[in-house]
Amino acid sequence: MSLKLQRQKMAQRVLIFTSAALACIICLFPFYYAILTSLRSGQNLFRVGWLPNEMNWGNYVTALMDSGIARSLLNSAIVATLTVGLCLLVSITAAFALARIGFRGRKYLLFTILCVSMFPQIAVLSGMFELVRFMGLYDSLGALVLSYTTFSLPFTIWVLTTFMKAIPTELEEAAIVDGASTWTIISRIFAPIMGPSLVTTGLLAFIGAWNEFMFALTFVISSGKRTVPVAIGMLQGSSQYELPWGTIMASSVIVTLPIVALVLIFQRRIVSGLTHGAVKG
Repeated sequence: MSLKLQRQKMAQRVLIFTSAALACIICLFPFYYAILTSLRSGQNLFRVGWLPNEMNWGNYVTALMDSGIARSLLNSAIVATLTVGLCLLVSITAAFALARIGFRGRKYLLFTILCVSMFPQIAVLSGMFELVRFMGLYDSLGALVLSYTTFSLPFTIWVLTTFMKAIPTELEEAAIVDGASTWTIISRIFAPIMGPSLVTTGLLAFIGAWNEFMFALTFVISSGKRTVPVAIGMLQGSSQYELPWGTIMASSVIVTLPIVALVLIFQRRIVSGLTHGAVKG
């Protein structure tokens, strides 16, 4: 009987590891093939091969120096960083009000915030365009920061409100007895405790701003102010019948690396933030 149980456990382990390996291959293969393509040139771009047959770094040099991807990377970094900063600043204060201050209609306001986060971008594109023009932000990075912050806020407010509700009220009451102001309570008590959740929501907002295409294409027309997705979409060959696949793949790899690095750096906090408040002890 014990031998049969051992065989069943071994079969389950083999099935789990096989499934995990298959999932990893499916997820990582597109990125692997993009790296292979970015290192090829000439006719090798159109030959199917699963192993690298040349190491041509010219596509990366062309993408960074000649195609303006380096400038677009800086623009994307500025926009995404400002978006995350504004989102977290507004979200944590709004979450404090929604989680700690009792007022009439609070539940309906939270429900409205959740509903707003479900609207597709195309549904509000014309309204956002008129708002951007009215504020004089057209063809500037400020237009992207405004639009990305607007779309990221509902989700971050909803998530941070849920996390803040799980924090014991005794901490807040003790701080009030000691004479702490509202901002002191938020910045010195709640913010450190909610560190993992702030990292998780901030990283999601950063990825959304980094990868967004439609607003960046609509609100910015100057080539020097384009973000990375638009810059890659605008890459052209020497003629209308040619697409620089090597340069495009090199640009895609360059754009993906910062996101991968951020996820690897903050992976523990991300997991902690996703599970925070799920189990009450």
